[in-house]
Amino acid sequence: MKRTSWLALLLVVAMILCWGMGFFSLTEAQAQQKKATDLEGVKFDTGSSLADNIKFFVGKDIFVHLRSGKTVQGYVKSVGNGLLHLEKLAGKDFYDALIKIEDISAIEEKFRDMK
Repeated sequence: MKRTSWLALLLVVAMILCWGMGFFSLTEAQAQQKKATDLEGVKFDTGSSLADNIKFFVGKDIFVHLRSGKTVQGYVKSVGNGLLHLEKLAGKDFYDALIKIEDISAIEEKFRDMK
């Protein structure tokens, strides 16, 4: 009797493992079908100033890296007179930021998406 209980338990475990492997292989196949595609209209212009590059992203969400090492994420509201106005800051409800462009060391923007 004990032997049949162990065989039944072993059979159940084997079936669970086979089902799990099939589930994960299906997920891999689905992931392989998706490909990164370039987003239209998104670009950096290395021939222009940082302020001009940021102006291109008005209304879009960007990451701004400051010389202090801090990173701020938000939507570009406006750029002008050496200042950047970011609104809807990530992680801070109802906050905006006014940043001196000379304090910015880099910006990041999403260029590709999965389709």
